[in-house]
Amino acid sequence: MATNETLMQYFHWDYPADGTLWGEMARNAPDLARAGVTALWLPSPCKAREGYSDVGYGVYDLWDLGEFDQKESVRTKYGTRVELEGAIAAAHAASLRIYLDVILNHKAGADATDAVLATPVSQDNRTIEIGPPREIDAWTSFTFPGRGDVYSSFKWDWSHFDAVDYDQRTSAREIFRLRDKVFETPVDPERGNFDYLMFADLDMSNAGVRTELNRWAEWLVRTLNIDGFRLDAVKHIRFSFFNEWLDAVRGAFPDRNLFAVGEYFSGNLATLEWFIEQTGQRLSLFDFPLYFNLRAASESSGNFDMRNLLNDTLLARSPTLAATFIDNHDTYRERTIQDWFKPLAYALILLREGGQPCVFYPDYYGAPGRPSHRQILDQLLQARRDHAYGPQTDYFDHPDVVGWTRSGDAEHPRAIAVLLSDGPGGSKRMNANRPNRNFTDATGNVSGAITTGADGWGEFRCNGGSVSVWVEQ
Repeated sequence: MATNETLMQYFHWDYPADGTLWGEMARNAPDLARAGVTALWLPSPCKAREGYSDVGYGVYDLWDLGEFDQKESVRTKYGTRVELEGAIAAAHAASLRIYLDVILNHKAGADATDAVLATPVSQDNRTIEIGPPREIDAWTSFTFPGRGDVYSSFKWDWSHFDAVDYDQRTSAREIFRLRDKVFETPVDPERGNFDYLMFADLDMSNAGVRTELNRWAEWLVRTLNIDGFRLDAVKHIRFSFFNEWLDAVRGAFPDRNLFAVGEYFSGNLATLEWFIEQTGQRLSLFDFPLYFNLRAASESSGNFDMRNLLNDTLLARSPTLAATFIDNHDTYRERTIQDWFKPLAYALILLREGGQPCVFYPDYYGAPGRPSHRQILDQLLQARRDHAYGPQTDYFDHPDVVGWTRSGDAEHPRAIAVLLSDGPGGSKRMNANRPNRNFTDATGNVSGAITTGADGWGEFRCNGGSVSVWVEQ
């Protein structure tokens, strides 16, 4: 029986740096599978510049998965390589797929500096030089003394990068374009050219760099038996790189159907569609336009026009390539969708046709200062797993109360009717295509039953600032 796919981001920025995540994941995998989760997005398992306390985005050594004594630690923030392998095996035993976070844009925590000629450029427009070339001491020498040549003998120096943001010689914090380098294109056009983001920026025009990253990806899939990737900061990397990299790793494992989703942090749908076109639809993208719509609705005190929730979103335009989410490790630390609205937002991404929805760890399990929404999430996940199938009819025709119906399929024959309101409670007449049938609210927010007429239409209700999921009985 085909089951709707549901992803969970199984980490967050403030997870304790105690090395317990891999073990916890192994223990929770069976329960998550029973709840309706089908895949887990794990943080980068690679050794990062701050050792055991690093969330993983300041990658130091791609080949150290918590195995070597580097950066004053053998384990990473999340555990050791042995524990990671055990967690992935436990997840697979529970029929969960595993997608690893991959950081290819930059490296951090170099072992030594290189003296190199460099030109300072403007923070606001990287195409503008703001001073003459001068010699700097750049942190670009990666020799990995704790690992040596195990798995890879490749050593990094300044020639493998195109820019840094610090000169050790003068303590100057500026963006320095190295020697004869040029910023890559196409990348996001913000700031003139948004190739440079942070730390030591990889030069994807360097054949040695690309070969090393291809070798590493194949080794990672073979070593950990993973099922796909979440690609970090794709707007800052030459788009054509992903065509080569994904073709190489997928070509090495033609039977694996390796999934890939990219983080292109932009609310501009046209920009996301440009990236999708440039990369030949090889990877999905997180639907930031939808996220920004949902966040705006949550902050509007019931005054958002709910008819516009799906406007200019990947979910509406390219549903097969949209990875939908309500919060992640980055948005979580800034402005996030307000808690009162999260049940409505999760209902939208979990119970509609199209999109690959992602549940965020703290929304499910809670976190310091963050409430758990597990009760409603379990109800929505069950509804997604068991009933959210078949043709969809939308009723986005009111500024406060919107809804849709799903008619089920041969394997999931029960229909559902979903109603959301960001303002006062209300009702909506919707066609469930089920004549003379009783429906009850799986969330328990509205009691009693609703019975459709002989024409299959029913008057479905929801409370103010709430969601109801009416399931055919």
